[in-house]
Amino acid sequence: VPWLWETRHCWYSYPYQVLTSDLHYYYIMELAFYWSLMFSQFTDIKRKDFAIMFVHHLAAIALITFSYVNNMVRVGALVMCLHDASDFLLEAAKMANYTKCQRLCDLLFVIFGLLFISTRLGLYPIWILNTTLFESWEIVGPYPSWWIFNLLLLLLQLLHSFWSYLIIRITCRAIAKGKVSKDDRSDIETSSDEEDSPPSASKSGHNSTTNGTNGYLSGGVYSEEH
Repeated sequence: VPWLWETRHCWYSYPYQVLTSDLHYYYIMELAFYWSLMFSQFTDIKRKDFAIMFVHHLAAIALITFSYVNNMVRVGALVMCLHDASDFLLEAAKMANYTKCQRLCDLLFVIFGLLFISTRLGLYPIWILNTTLFESWEIVGPYPSWWIFNLLLLLLQLLHSFWSYLIIRITCRAIAKGKVSKDDRSDIETSSDEEDSPPSASKSGHNSTTNGTNGYLSGGVYSEEH
């Protein structure tokens, strides 16, 4: 697949590119996943970053749908692959936290943070934004949907920068304290209900150890993903 390594191939013969079955099913799975995150956000514990996550899910769903309808599936697949590259480490850190393996959780979190920052502050602007902003303009030329597509991609970059800042802040606090503690993440992962509840209730309740299904880690990592 030449466009996987040479991004200029994402725009050759556009928009008359053949949609392969593997790309079709990849898009279907990713779209279903982000819709599940969207709905579960309303049934999960409401956190302080609810609005930011909601904007991210909306942007992701819009980008997936928009790129599929406009047959921008090649560059769209690159965007999704880049976002999926670090998520499995966050899930692994969650499992380590749930099994009380603090050191493993901390190690996985650090690796996740390094991969997250390198892919979303490094590869994403250099690899993805470069081809959508400049190579597409050079090869295909300006077209109406170009502005919408790139506006959504730039919105993702802003979210990446915000979450990377939080990762760095948490990592610095973890290094100073020797572990990633819940207090380090209290300003971004706890709900208002948890904050208003007495200490005994927060320790005994089920929600103090698990954070539902919306991609958050209570007492282990935190809620920055995607």
